[in-house]
Amino acid sequence: MKIATFNVNGIKTRLQHLLQWLDQEQPDVACLQELKALDEGFPAAEIRAAGYQAIWKGQRSWNGVAILARGTEPVEVRRELPGDPGDDHSRYIEAAVNGVVIACLYLPNGNPQPGPKFDYKLAWFDRLLQHARTLADCGHPVVMAGDYNVVPTDFDIYNPKSWRKDALLQPESRERYAQLLEQGWTDALRHQYPDEPIYTFWDYFRQHWQRNAGLRIDHLLLNQQAAPGLRAAGVDTWVRDLEKASDHAPTWVELELQAAPARKRPSAMAARSRRS
Repeated sequence: MKIATFNVNGIKTRLQHLLQWLDQEQPDVACLQELKALDEGFPAAEIRAAGYQAIWKGQRSWNGVAILARGTEPVEVRRELPGDPGDDHSRYIEAAVNGVVIACLYLPNGNPQPGPKFDYKLAWFDRLLQHARTLADCGHPVVMAGDYNVVPTDFDIYNPKSWRKDALLQPESRERYAQLLEQGWTDALRHQYPDEPIYTFWDYFRQHWQRNAGLRIDHLLLNQQAAPGLRAAGVDTWVRDLEKASDHAPTWVELELQAAPARKRPSAMAARSRRS
């Protein structure tokens, strides 16, 4: 089962890129962020024609999340992150697909910091930590996928010095990400590539893509029921090389899961990262 996350940075602008990627890479599940479109502006017909069913939660001009499933309909579980009924940002959606719980999230950026945007980021992260503990212990395979807007360590960025004051690298952000891992979640991409620089985001400015000056901020976290099934992970960097591309590249994992939650120890894992 191939599960991917992709911050499209505007689904209307990047629709053809999305459809090309779906056709070429054939993920079973795709979590999308930054739709930047209202619910009625979501291209459901085009996505159905590509062989995918979808649930989504849009918002004008920014935010917006969706879960796409190939050949089946995702069963919606919730449309918001618990803990703050007054939060109207479209940043979280959750569904079940073929026995796997999929949490699609777009964590707040938090810039500029310090300030109210960073405070909101940390408060949202605290809510995620609370809900993630529930998901971790639910007894089913769970994948929390999305744009976390956190660079976990200095190894996950081309040059930490130039970003040291950014909200993505602040100790408070990194500490909360580490707390997720302490709950038992596996950072799939880093697990597969423990010693290799690997990025998922390249800023539009100063030729960051051309210089491979990237950051790793798009993550797929696996709970203890999903992690033993991890077989591969990678980044579809060719998508970032398209004309007028999103500044993110799709990031994915391949899982081999039994019908019931797997209890066996992790086995040997194949690693691959394709570029067309």
